[in-house]
Amino acid sequence: MTKGFKIIGIATRTTNQNNQSAEDLGKLWSQFYAENIFEKIPDKVSSDIITIYTDYVSNYTEAYTAIIGILVSTLDSVPEGLTGREFEAENFQKFTAKGAMPNAVVNTWINIWQQDKELNRKYTYDLEVYGEKSQDGENAEVDIFIAIK
Repeated sequence: MTKGFKIIGIATRTTNQNNQSAEDLGKLWSQFYAENIFEKIPDKVSSDIITIYTDYVSNYTEAYTAIIGILVSTLDSVPEGLTGREFEAENFQKFTAKGAMPNAVVNTWINIWQQDKELNRKYTYDLEVYGEKSQDGENAEVDIFIAIK
């Protein structure tokens, strides 16, 4: 993920305050599967599902945009009702959430938030990559990339 990329998916604006993101992201994931968003996305370059966190007001304690989607080769034909975005290259620190989902991802984010100052986060965008290993029950793995300065 050191290069820039394009993504098409569905998005919501949320915040981590009052556990709002757990509710909003749960709804977004439900929508992604219920509406078969994966199949609606043209020009896919991967079968991995990507979750992007971007448009931060300031840091993880304020509002941000979450996008669940797929990497694509072009944004020329974004289907109605979906969001297409392009992201510039960034420097990342990688974390790997291991265990039953979504708890493993949630616990990894809590760990990241506790290290917020030491990580020197940039807050341009962060992302999660749900590849083949993310479907492995108790042994699932999801890579989390945090933009750093």
